[in-house]
Amino acid sequence: MIRSSLLSSGLMAAVLAVCGVTASMSAVAADKVTVQLKWLPQAQFAGYYVAQSKGYYKAEGLDVTIKPGGPDISPVQVIAGNGADVVVNWMPDALAAREAGVPLVNIAQVFNQSGLMLTCKKSSGVKSPKDFKDKTLGVWYGGNEYPFLNWMAKLGYKPGTDIKILKQGFNVDPLLQNQAACISTMNHNEYLQLLDAGLKDSDLVTFFYEKEGVASLEDGLYVMQDKLKDPAFVARMAKFVKASLKGWNDAVKNPAEAAKIVVANDMSGSASVKMQTRQMEAVATLITNANTAKMGHLDPAAYERTVKVLLAAGSSPVIKKDPGKAAYSHAVWEAAQK
Repeated sequence: MIRSSLLSSGLMAAVLAVCGVTASMSAVAADKVTVQLKWLPQAQFAGYYVAQSKGYYKAEGLDVTIKPGGPDISPVQVIAGNGADVVVNWMPDALAAREAGVPLVNIAQVFNQSGLMLTCKKSSGVKSPKDFKDKTLGVWYGGNEYPFLNWMAKLGYKPGTDIKILKQGFNVDPLLQNQAACISTMNHNEYLQLLDAGLKDSDLVTFFYEKEGVASLEDGLYVMQDKLKDPAFVARMAKFVKASLKGWNDAVKNPAEAAKIVVANDMSGSASVKMQTRQMEAVATLITNANTAKMGHLDPAAYERTVKVLLAAGSSPVIKKDPGKAAYSHAVWEAAQK
């Protein structure tokens, strides 16, 4: 009995040791992925936070770090400096960076509609784009100015001569304080801030870039081109995209739940569930293929339209050459469908 007990004890110890090693190996085996967002934690990025909160990344064997953005953070600079594996960025900025020597490649396109618009006070006298002449217009820079500059070139307006540009901070103060006739807004953020500040829809005139025919693709996922030569990297990104899209589908289905998750990840404490729910509802309108087989797929025709828009800016186009099909790849998205 003593020998049997000793044997059992020894066997148990061996089993526990193996289990310990297995658990340790499992923990080590999680592939690390760092994603750099374009802005601070908000519903614009809800899908990534939902995927992390619900364990979708973990289920794919990933250890994902989500890095918030901010006014002084350029996703392009971060990934170029090896500070992230993948970044969320607008296509104009990504293609401009590519032409400048940072070879970014789009691997998935979450937003298939643009939420960017120019919002004006009716009292400024602006009723149509022809009324922009001699007006002060608020514009975001840091890569966000490209769609605007292209639009103005299309209208035949020369900045500094026909229109005055106010380099707008990421707030709505210029319109509230009458420093500009129009300012840049997103349908899911700044426009809502104007309404919260006391203005009414009837006080405002909005010009959606999408409706003006100058919209470019926003919020896509980009990686460095050379990384796609590595099958292991492609497989890792496929897991990331698969889990992220699952998170996005959930966020679109349940904005209130997504809002709570976003607020929980806002370390500043400034986000509210009410505001983030409204934002998520607006963001959902920009992801019209959510919960379909095409979710996250970059439509080549939409890509070509964006390139055409960026090239058609008169003497100062956003990009000077068509980057062709090298600027995007469906390899990761297709692997994520398996």
